[in-house]
Parts: sequence; C-alpha cells; structure tokens
Amino acid sequence: MVKNSTDNTARRNMVLDSLKRKGPQSAHDLAEQFDVTPMAVRLHLYDMEKEGLVASENRSVGRGRPLKIWNLTEDANRVFPDAHQTLAVDLIGTMNKLFGNQGLDKIIEAHGARQKSDYFSRLKDTTSLEDRVKALAKIRTDEGYMAEALQDASGWLLIENHCPICSAAKACAGLCKNELEIFQEIIGPDAIVTREDHILAGARRCTYRIIEL
Repeated sequence: MVKNSTDNTARRNMVLDSLKRKGPQSAHDLAEQFDVTPMAVRLHLYDMEKEGLVASENRSVGRGRPLKIWNLTEDANRVFPDAHQTLAVDLIGTMNKLFGNQGLDKIIEAHGARQKSDYFSRLKDTTSLEDRVKALAKIRTDEGYMAEALQDASGWLLIENHCPICSAAKACAGLCKNELEIFQEIIGPDAIVTREDHILAGARRCTYRIIEL
C-alpha cells in the first residue's frame, strides 16, 4: 500500500512536471512518456482537476472526436518553487517606500552584481558557447527556474519553464531587465542574447535566444 501511494505521487509529479516543461498535452501524449495507459494518466488528471491544478479543453482534430488537451492552471504555481514570493513582494514594497524608485534601482543593481559575480565564478572553466549556455541552464535550474539549453538551426535557446520570483518580478519589472543584462554579460561578447518569450507578458515560459556572432 505504501509503495503504491509512493508510485502514484511520483507519477502525479511527473505529469505536473511534463505539463510545466512541455505545455498542453493529451492524456495519450503523457502516457507515452511514462509507459503507462492513458486511463492511468487520466485518473491523476481528474484528481488534479478537482484540486484546481489542471484544466482541459477540447480541440478538433480532423473529422474525429475532439481531443481533450490538458494544461496547468495558474493555481498550479503553488506546487513549484516560489522562492518565498510573498516575503519578496512585501520587501520590495517596503524598500520602495523607504528608499524610493532610485533607491530600489540601486538595491536591484547591487543584487545583480552579486548574482553576476557568482555566475562568473561558476562558469570560469567553460571554454565554448555551448558549455556556457549549458552551465547557465544548470545554475538556473538549481535556482528553481526548471531551465534547459536547446540547440536549433539558429543557435541556442535558454528556456526557463518556471519563474520562482514571478510575483516579485511583477512588483518590480527591474528584476527581469536586470537578468537579461546579466545573461548577456555571462554569455560574453561573442554572442547576442535576446528574450523571445516572457512569462510576465503572458507566455508559458521565458525563452532566450542566443546567437553566436
């Protein structure tokens, strides 16, 4: 009984993780990933739907029956790392009242400088653009961003499937602007870093395009 409960929890977490990383999917798509039956996946999805973690929509596929596609709800963010967002938002509001916008900007700048120094230290042994992008993805994953480095015909993509500081970033847009600048410095002058998708703009994830010069 304990083993079954553990297995169910693990599979449930895998479903959540896959929906977070890959976006909307059918029960059949999810079942293929985990080598289980679609019905086994649906049981988890129905339970999570009752909890408000997932929702579904019917999509027309040819002339057949509509396909039920599952996606995470906004409430699902509570099951992923949040980096103490309530505390962070409160602190940002307090600092803004005490020091004003300029003071808050200086605090963000100082935070960015510490973050950049840490990143440079951890990437000091990388020798190629590929090494730097993959190492940066590992660092960001360690920080809760569920990041991955992918290569396509145009170059590299740094994809962050989760934002553990989303609420704080909404309260202080400078945090996101600061991160993009840090990524550019970390990647170096031999490549250009641009943001293609942005969670705060309504995208499912943040995506950074890295093109070698």
